[in-house]
Amino acid sequence: MATFPLYSKRQKIVRGEVPDIYRYDELPQELKVQIVHIIRDAIGYNRDQENHASNVYKAIRDTLCREYGVFKLNKNSYYSSEVIDYLLSPTDIEKSLDLIELCFKLIDGYIRNDPTYHRCVEREQNPDDAIKELNDRFKEHGVGFQFESGEIIKLDSTYIHSEIVKPTLNLLHNNKFSGANDEYLKAHEHYRHGRNKECITECLKSLESVLKIICQENGWTFDSKDTSKRLIEICINNDLIPKYIQNQFTSLRNLLESGISTIRNRLSAHGQGQDTVVVDDEIVRYALNLTGTNIILLIELSGLK
Repeated sequence: MATFPLYSKRQKIVRGEVPDIYRYDELPQELKVQIVHIIRDAIGYNRDQENHASNVYKAIRDTLCREYGVFKLNKNSYYSSEVIDYLLSPTDIEKSLDLIELCFKLIDGYIRNDPTYHRCVEREQNPDDAIKELNDRFKEHGVGFQFESGEIIKLDSTYIHSEIVKPTLNLLHNNKFSGANDEYLKAHEHYRHGRNKECITECLKSLESVLKIICQENGWTFDSKDTSKRLIEICINNDLIPKYIQNQFTSLRNLLESGISTIRNRLSAHGQGQDTVVVDDEIVRYALNLTGTNIILLIELSGLK
């Protein structure tokens, strides 16, 4: 179900009472309730005596209990109530996001693809609509998260997300780039949890994976241990970049070699000595966005979309 432009909502926009920056520290209760509606509509309820919908809630509950090292999420006797009430309870935001991500992974995967589920379960919302509404609700409340490519990722700017992050994930969704996709998603996961140095390391891994795939698909000789600098040189030497823009590409080449690599080498890869190295969020955002931009350019130039 699409979001509905109620009168009160329109008036808030007119008065400027809408969030203009993202928040990451809490999920408003109103948003949680709206997400519960989406989950219920997308998972649905059984048409007969089969327990397909109940089994989805059981899978969510069992996974969370095992990962958290508990036997129950709360005292409810039904799996659906246990899951829903846990989301609605005043729990840590990261655990709320764990539950939301797990629900939508199953909606996007199992529920989307299982024909038996379609026959046996009455649903009010299909997976695409559910995911779109979830992301619209996040945006409506100014909460800086989105569900993309099967995971909750943290975003800092609608423009950056729509112009860099989302196109990068779309390109990496190609099976050829599955490893690079996993690494780029891991980078976002580390960023969401504040593991900044790990985020930068995964950025570089993702970039290097893309470069190696391009070299491999084109039959260009490279060593599996080659760094991004060497891999970029191979791509340039094999005319991946058209000659008429190679001079202009020099600055981008320097950015690729010194940008991600330098950040990683200085702040992440080497020992910290006596002083703890703090990697600022600004540096991490730069690394994520620079990685995404370069991946888009390289894949589009290689024709491997």
